[in-house]
Amino acid sequence: MKLSLLGLFAGQVQPMPGDGRPTAIFKQAVAGPVAIGAEGLHGDAQADRRVHGGPDKAVHHYPVENLRRLAQQFPEIADGLVPGAFGENISTAGADEQSVCIGDVYALGSARLQLCQPRTPCWKIEARHPVEGLTRYVAEHGLCGWYYRVQTPGIARASDALELLARDADAVSLREFWDVVGAHRPARTALDRLIALPALSENWRRKLVQRRDWLTTGST
Repeated sequence: MKLSLLGLFAGQVQPMPGDGRPTAIFKQAVAGPVAIGAEGLHGDAQADRRVHGGPDKAVHHYPVENLRRLAQQFPEIADGLVPGAFGENISTAGADEQSVCIGDVYALGSARLQLCQPRTPCWKIEARHPVEGLTRYVAEHGLCGWYYRVQTPGIARASDALELLARDADAVSLREFWDVVGAHRPARTALDRLIALPALSENWRRKLVQRRDWLTTGST
């Protein structure tokens, strides 16, 4: 699988219009070569490092397919749902949560990226695109995009392709991941399968272990 980029994006912290809370959801397109290191694209920042950024959230990818679906659901904000609108670093067409898997390794220029977790939507999406129910819809339908860790730092350009290099034989797609996580009482075997994914971020692994243990011993 080889995907053409619709854009690379980076941005700094600024006040959210309306309430002034700090945010880095507003990204600008990066046309020239940009360095990608362990913490992501050079020139990119995160406002709240407790929940954003770090090696397992180094690069955020949001597919334009999701933006198109959201534009149909929320036509009043359709004009603003363009590549970069969700604070992503990478925008592509041709892949979504159905077709990407935890552990996938991609080449982007000379960098190597590994998909390690889905994004969890936060208040900033609806603060930037003020329409009631947007964040809830994104979460309920698993239209969250995903994060990469950087296996090999490198240089990328907006004209590069994002090319799949490796996928595990027993890979789990992000759609399967969200189906399990969103189930009222997922089967223990399904949770165990997610927990065992070698590339999954430790933060998600801890949450899944806690849920499995609660369902096993703490639920009634």
